[in-house]
Amino acid sequence: MSEQPWQVRLAAKSIKKKDKLRLLEMSLPFLPSRVALDLGCGQGTLSYFVRQKGGFWVSADEDMANLKEAQGLLGSGVIQLTGGHLPFKDRAFDLALCLDYLEHVEADDRALRELARVLKNGGETILVTPHTGKFFFLHKLRSALGLKLEDFGHKREGYATRDLEDKLKRAGLRTARKVTYSRFFSEFLELILNAIYIKVLARKPVEKKRDGHIRPSSGEEFKAQQKTFALYSLVYPLVWLFSRLDKLLFFLPGYSLMVWARKL
Repeated sequence: MSEQPWQVRLAAKSIKKKDKLRLLEMSLPFLPSRVALDLGCGQGTLSYFVRQKGGFWVSADEDMANLKEAQGLLGSGVIQLTGGHLPFKDRAFDLALCLDYLEHVEADDRALRELARVLKNGGETILVTPHTGKFFFLHKLRSALGLKLEDFGHKREGYATRDLEDKLKRAGLRTARKVTYSRFFSEFLELILNAIYIKVLARKPVEKKRDGHIRPSSGEEFKAQQKTFALYSLVYPLVWLFSRLDKLLFFLPGYSLMVWARKL
């Protein structure tokens, strides 16, 4: 049996990505007739999984380095974005995913208007962004660890739920459902792993990418960290158990926000 692609192997050991995929899989029925967009596909990891839900998919991103990795994983339907205008016709898609993308773009209101433009009337969008507010301690810890927003490729810390809903409404998108995930323990683990990669493991990136440089972003980088990944895989069961302490904090909001909305 051939070895899994590096993106899939990495995702299998990411608590946060697995929680995100679980929520997506619960809300995306298998639908062969679907025409869908994954806006901000990065290296194609999430596109790989959602494409298994059927339909015709387009995966789009700005960075050519990311798209080369995505194309190697996905094969076809990979498009480079240039500027703030999406290169698609009005009302082209039944579904548009915008997963961990909005916080990376300067003109987020324009991005949402473009997202609404390319959706069919009644079409659905699913967004994921960092969740923020007054009492999010780990955002302060991130700064204390010397990590900057630019390390993550972020233009802003994230969005409060009401602020994001207001932005969606102005763009012509009505919120249908929302949920938060990645509570304190999961987010703490993610933050520590990001800090280790940024401060200890990663070489200085040759070029800035939209999604920062907080984990391996190419097959070459992943290969260079094979020993570290093998060690992490050994302790991963303990990491996963620690993250499940989030269940004790069910009354607190999570550090990631997922919103389902429809075009008015």
